[in-house]
Amino acid sequence: MTRLPRISGRDCVKALGNAGFELVRQRGSHLMLRRNFPYCVIPVPNHKVLGPGLLRAIIK
Repeated sequence: MTRLPRISGRDCVKALGNAGFELVRQRGSHLMLRRNFPYCVIPVPNHKVLGPGLLRAIIK
């Protein structure tokens, strides 16, 4: 398995936006992104660096 890059929360939100997710709300440093079909809500922390385990969980 290849290594995941270390990206920021803002870059993750951009990538998910290209995949059809849209920003629904924000509470503190956590952004909630939603896709309507199939319905899915993903919380993304707006941190400078997302760890590889967290990024893997967001991708799943």
